[in-house]
Amino acid sequence: MTRLIVWRHGNTDWNATSRVQGQTDVALNDLGREQARIAAPLLAALRPDAIVASDLSRATATAAALAALTGLPVRADARLRERHFGRWQGLALTDAATRFPEEYARWRAGDPDPGAEIETLDDLGKRVGSALQDAADLVPGGTIVVATHGGAARQGVGHLLGWDHTVLRTIGSLANCHWTELRHDDVRGWHLRAHNVGLITRPAPGEPV
Repeated sequence: MTRLIVWRHGNTDWNATSRVQGQTDVALNDLGREQARIAAPLLAALRPDAIVASDLSRATATAAALAALTGLPVRADARLRERHFGRWQGLALTDAATRFPEEYARWRAGDPDPGAEIETLDDLGKRVGSALQDAADLVPGGTIVVATHGGAARQGVGHLLGWDHTVLRTIGSLANCHWTELRHDDVRGWHLRAHNVGLITRPAPGEPV
């Protein structure tokens, strides 16, 4: 049985101020580094066989905390990047709502293609889902930890499970440095074993972007 741990990166200053990161390369802040340090021993106890991460620094730095304990290399995969938020990237969410009111309303309502040059949920799910599958294929029957982003994790996991975006909206968001656990066997295929696992160090901010 293959075990896939899909791990959201630690906190950043843009998370803390509700600024849209998307694929902008924003570093972990002190809290994010602390979160990664606390989470790493929990994941190391699962005895991972491989670590893969988005190539954005907030994900690779999170993965590095686990690599330091396990001695495993971190494989970077650009397909694991967060959703591209088009014309919103770098904006505070409040500014996005003011400048793009129609698109913002559609995004809040869960429209999979809200406009403003934001990557569609279908494209995001296929991109991240294929990266997750390739990561799992590195060690069939092993444990693989993948460090990625909140929205990317949701849609990538949904792609593997075959869940529609309307179903995924009913699943709570991953807090910073928390993870989802999937397992795969030849009878059931991919199935969800746990979600939003981890230790809360401080209250998480709102919608992960």
